[in-house]
Amino acid sequence: MRVARNILYLGIKELRSLMRDPILLLLIAFALTLNIYSAAKAMPETLNKAPIAIVDEDQSALSARIRDAFYPPSFLPPVLISPAEMDARMDAGLDTFALMIPPDFERDVLAGRRPEVQLNIDATRMSQAFTGANYVQAIVSAEVNGFVQRHSAKAGPKIGLAVRTAFNPELNRIWYGAVMEIVSAITMLAVVLTGAALIREREHGTVEHLLAMPVTPFEIMASKVWAMALVVLVVSALSLSLLVRGVLAVPIQGSLALFFAGTALHLFATTALGIFLATIARSMPQFALLLFMTLLPMQILSGAGGILRAQAFSSGGLKQHEGMAGIIDVIMQAAPTTHFVEISQAILFRGAGLDVVWPQFLSLAGIGAILFVLSLARFRKTLAMMA
Repeated sequence: MRVARNILYLGIKELRSLMRDPILLLLIAFALTLNIYSAAKAMPETLNKAPIAIVDEDQSALSARIRDAFYPPSFLPPVLISPAEMDARMDAGLDTFALMIPPDFERDVLAGRRPEVQLNIDATRMSQAFTGANYVQAIVSAEVNGFVQRHSAKAGPKIGLAVRTAFNPELNRIWYGAVMEIVSAITMLAVVLTGAALIREREHGTVEHLLAMPVTPFEIMASKVWAMALVVLVVSALSLSLLVRGVLAVPIQGSLALFFAGTALHLFATTALGIFLATIARSMPQFALLLFMTLLPMQILSGAGGILRAQAFSSGGLKQHEGMAGIIDVIMQAAPTTHFVEISQAILFRGAGLDVVWPQFLSLAGIGAILFVLSLARFRKTLAMMA
C-alpha cells in the first residue's frame, strides 16, 4: 500500500512539473496537432497541383479528351502552348510536365498505328516527377483506350477487371499519413518526456531530495513512467478523435479501446527506454544526440515514420521490415515500434480484433518488461553513484 501511494504522489509531482514546463507543453501540442495536420495534407509522394503544359498539334477530339483528363487536385488546369514555348517554360521552371501530342495523332490511333506522345519532365522536382510520370502515362493510356473502344469498329468484347480496394477505397494517402504520424508522435513524446523529466530533476538538484526521502528507485521510476504515459495517452486520444477523425475525416475501422490498450503497452516500453537513455546522458544536449541515434532509425525502420520515409525517397518511402535484410529484420523485432505499427495498422485500418493482434500484444509486453528491468538496473546504478 505504501509503495502504491508513493508512486501515486511522485507521479502527481511529475505532472505538476510538466505543467510548469512551457517548452515541453508546446512540443506536445505541436506534435499532435499541427505536425499531424501538415504531414497528412502534404505527403510528398502525393501529386498535388502539378503544373502541366500541353502542345496539341493534332487539335482532334482525342487530343481534346486527353487535355480534359488533367484536372485538380492532382494537376493544375493544363496550359496550351506552342512547340517553341515548351523548352523555354521548362527552363524557367513554369511547368513540371510538358505533353506534346503530334499531328494526325487521332487518325494514326484509329488506323491501328502506334504514334508516340512525348512527355517532358522537370526532374528537379523529384517527388512530383517520379509520381507524376506514372499519373500522366496512366491518364493518356486510359483516354486513348476508351476512345478506341468507342470509335473503332474492330473493337471486340473486352474482359473487364473489377478492382475492389479494401480498407482505403479512395486510395487517399491522408488516411495513412495521419494515423502513422500519430504513431510516430506517441513514440517520440513517450521517450522525450520521460527522459527530460529525469534529466530536469538531475539538473535542478531535486534527485538528491528524492534520495533523502523514504522512496525506492523503483517507486521513482514507476512514477515517471505512469505519469508521462498517461499524458501521452490522453493527448493522443484527443488528437485521434478531434483532429484525425474530426478535422481530417479519416475513418477508423477498428476498436479504439483495443488500440489504446496496445498504446498503453507501447508506452510502457518506450517510457522505460526514455529513462534508460536519460541515465546514459549527462545533459539535455547529450540526451538529444542519443535520441537522434536511437529514435530516428527505430522510427524509420519500423514503418512508423511515414512522412520521413516519403521525404527521403520520392518513390514513397523506405523499405518496411518485410523487405529488409535478415539481420535487420531480426534486430527490428526487438524494437517496440515495429509491433506497435503492426497493431495500429491492423486495428485502425483493417478493423482487426484481439484474435489477430495478440502476438504483437505479447511481444510489446515482453519488450516492455525487459526494457523496464534494464532501465531500473541502470537507474539504481546511477542513483548509487550520486549518493
